[in-house]
Amino acid sequence: MKRLLTVAAALTMAASAAQADMKVGVLMGFTGPIESLTPNIAAAAELAMKEATESGAFLGGKKVIPVRGDSTCIDAGAAQAAAERLITSDKVAAIMGADCSGVTIAVANNVAVPNGVVMVSPSATSPAITTLKDKGYLFRTAPSDARQGEVLAQVAKARGIKTIAVTYTNNDYGKGLSNSFSSAFTAAGGKIALAASHEDGKADYSAEVGALAATGAEHLAVFGYVDKGGKGIIQASLDTGAFDKFVLADGMVGESLIEAIGKALNGSIATAPGSDSPNAKKFQAAATEAGVKGASPFAAEGYDAAALIVLAAQAAGSMDRRAIQSKILGVANAPGEKIGPGEIAKGLKLLAEGKAIDYQGATDVVLTGAGDASGSYKEYEVKDGKFTTVRIH
Repeated sequence: MKRLLTVAAALTMAASAAQADMKVGVLMGFTGPIESLTPNIAAAAELAMKEATESGAFLGGKKVIPVRGDSTCIDAGAAQAAAERLITSDKVAAIMGADCSGVTIAVANNVAVPNGVVMVSPSATSPAITTLKDKGYLFRTAPSDARQGEVLAQVAKARGIKTIAVTYTNNDYGKGLSNSFSSAFTAAGGKIALAASHEDGKADYSAEVGALAATGAEHLAVFGYVDKGGKGIIQASLDTGAFDKFVLADGMVGESLIEAIGKALNGSIATAPGSDSPNAKKFQAAATEAGVKGASPFAAEGYDAAALIVLAAQAAGSMDRRAIQSKILGVANAPGEKIGPGEIAKGLKLLAEGKAIDYQGATDVVLTGAGDASGSYKEYEVKDGKFTTVRIH
């Protein structure tokens, strides 16, 4: 009798395991220097997971369950601990994240790749990620700053800026973007008066601003974070009268900066990943209807990152971590039937029928062999207290 009970229990456990839903980690900086941007990125990713669940078509009717973890954006130790919990305790099949480049690299190197877990970051943009020895487990839906630096240099030169001072947050993201921008700006005939790092979390940035202003440059490029050092640099610049003309990158594009600085930010220019393609507009409309700010920085990339994970699992016919990794590039690229935002159910059904798909999503996804996104950028100008799109690059 005892043996029969044991066998019955084993069969019950096996059946339960076979019916288990898929958990996906959402590893984002819910606290830290981009905490005002994170909620929309996470919500957009979870919108894609909800679509898959409600379709009833995911792996024969399984659900996709998001499990959140806090990367903090800047604390590598905390991010790795959060990832370790997601992988070992929560047993996620893959991770949507992380967000900032430094913690993304740390989690990939020390937690995700050693455990054979796919990461798809919506916002890690450091050029260093392209050549990371990640064994094909790290992908991203936001383009590299190797391109953003070039685009921003073009924008600055087109505005007649000839000399500029640069301040950047002292991490992988800041250094990579500063180097890319400086090289491109110099190659275009511009002059970098000074490129100096700043630390996040300081109460006073007057010394850093003073050194930058001493160069005599009229414009200041700020490559930092919207809720931390970048904002502090701008505020100190305005308070001391050192600068009132700013060039910003994606980490500084957010409503919280407008709310903190006000009209003094008018005239500032910026770039961030994005487009006005039909897919982008379709996503923004659907996101708005779902209560998500689809136009918020990296929201579209968050949606696409989660969608790729779900579709890869469907293509593999499995929630196995290695199987998911093997199918990401296949569902992201041609050939196959094009799948736009809001069409995850369609993609799942086609894959279940053994057909190929080319996931376009909200950002017109195309991934390189290295897992990088080939994306476009929006050029913004702050007008009447709003980041207003000027053109697409």
